[in-house]
Amino acid sequence: MVEQYGKVSRRSVLRGTALAGALTASALSVRAVPAAAATGRRVAVFGGGVAGMTAAHELAERGFEVTVYEPRALGGKARSIAVPGSARGGRPDLPGEHGFRFFPGFYHHIPDTMRRIPFAGNANGVWDNLVAASEARFSRSGGPDTIVPMGLGKSWSNPDDFRQSLSSVIATSAKLPMSDAAYFAERLLVFMTSSDARRTGQWENMAWRDFIGAQRHSPEFRVLMSRTLTTLLVAAKDDHASTRTIGSMGEQFLGNPLQIGNDGPLDRLLNGPTSQVWIEPWTRRLGELGVRFVTARLRRLEVRDRRISGARVADPAGRESAVEADHFVMAVPADVARQFWTPDILAVQPELAAMDRLVVDWMSGIQFYLRRPSRIARGHVAYVDSPWSLTSIAQNQFWSRTPLSGYGDGTVQDCLSVDVSNWNTPGILYGKPARECSHEEVAREVWAQIQAHLGGKSALPDADLHSWFLDSGVTWDAARQHNTNADPLLINTVGSWSARPQPHGALENLFLAGDYVRTTIDLATMEGACESARRAVNALLDTVGSNTPRCKLFPLYRAPELEPFRRMDAVRYAAGQPNAFDTPT
Repeated sequence: MVEQYGKVSRRSVLRGTALAGALTASALSVRAVPAAAATGRRVAVFGGGVAGMTAAHELAERGFEVTVYEPRALGGKARSIAVPGSARGGRPDLPGEHGFRFFPGFYHHIPDTMRRIPFAGNANGVWDNLVAASEARFSRSGGPDTIVPMGLGKSWSNPDDFRQSLSSVIATSAKLPMSDAAYFAERLLVFMTSSDARRTGQWENMAWRDFIGAQRHSPEFRVLMSRTLTTLLVAAKDDHASTRTIGSMGEQFLGNPLQIGNDGPLDRLLNGPTSQVWIEPWTRRLGELGVRFVTARLRRLEVRDRRISGARVADPAGRESAVEADHFVMAVPADVARQFWTPDILAVQPELAAMDRLVVDWMSGIQFYLRRPSRIARGHVAYVDSPWSLTSIAQNQFWSRTPLSGYGDGTVQDCLSVDVSNWNTPGILYGKPARECSHEEVAREVWAQIQAHLGGKSALPDADLHSWFLDSGVTWDAARQHNTNADPLLINTVGSWSARPQPHGALENLFLAGDYVRTTIDLATMEGACESARRAVNALLDTVGSNTPRCKLFPLYRAPELEPFRRMDAVRYAAGQPNAFDTPT
């Protein structure tokens, strides 16, 4: 196999720690703490991912004194990861990623934040670094591929028109029998005409696969409209995810063909490595606003009189220190946050115990660096028959700002960034799930599964492969012969809405921000993290009686043409009747 980059040494860890310290010093030196801090509005934010940085941004703009405590690297799962040891000839290390980026046009919270992050030469800040992908490819290992354009679709004006239009589009683009396409359109119409009460009371408690009757339809229908659609578009699993959540995403992707109210094109990516064109400019902006960054890990929260009275953190050397603040924002992942819910905390805010029902799973990325530009697709690709549910994007075609030839040894012409969504199913080379494969075996297995799907002009010959890099959060334990993952992903499951907490509860000065908090998108996404942080900040502003403007919140789109049917459905649901379009099959 070709060269593996990314075996992290103690030296590289120390180098990262030093870099974080330099960043902290830089942020501290930008300007003095705002005068408003003297009024006792100190905020400690634990976690420097998208949620934590969003909370810091919104609070700092409103004059709060904010300190962000992050143990590893700012940006969290959204950051780029420099590939250790890959730099040559004065060029920087190759850029790696936790996974590829995807900014649907119906995202509004993240784009709104991006517009407020200055970027040299951009009138709209970092937002101008978003570029459109023109197509998605559904690739088969034993059959014809499907190329779906990401442009505008046909408009519709009533339910019958919707069914006919969507059926035609699906049958044509997905190459499904018209009967299957019409059935799927019918099911989406059922959801889109469902009232809020039915969505929460009925569809929240049914898996998407069951809602669309995947097992009663053709293999192509099951693969494309159930499994692949959820994996590619919303990073979910069709047999686990609730119909309420996946249906809402279908409402955005398919139920809004003219992209009414969208922030931009349906599928967007960044025009360079994530940290370079988003996270680093964001960090600089927060420093300009007076935000402090401290490299430290939260150890425990202390409770007194229904308040968080303090916290303890540890630096990279393990030395503990006290954190004193007036308000505390927990912006760490769900699996980390619930470790801090002590009996004292649960005695005040018992609903947090339900977070134990939230499920995390693995969805991590591997990058393949290529000696020649790939010709797979002008957008995202789903490898439909891959046991590990692979999806990818060829990045260099979108990276106009900094081509990959400017990194590493100068010979890399492209990067195929691949998300591995199923770590529990045996692969085609070694007969083992990804969790039980060494990093070398993971790379060989993913490469083989992709090659099995591609041919002709899209083929990836072994000679094109320069090197690879597996997400550094995945660590191989040679003694136990399995991997561990420092960055599992929260996955949507049936009935999980009731286990997701509100951003604020009975603990007066504790606020929750993260993609596990209740949001309109209800998925582990950058958009959900950003929205949750805005909700946490709004709750904090309400608590202190601030007269500053509240963070803007954006609803998901719902077709106004169907509002009369949703009102009718509210009456039917209250009477115990099915949706008017939900006919037996």
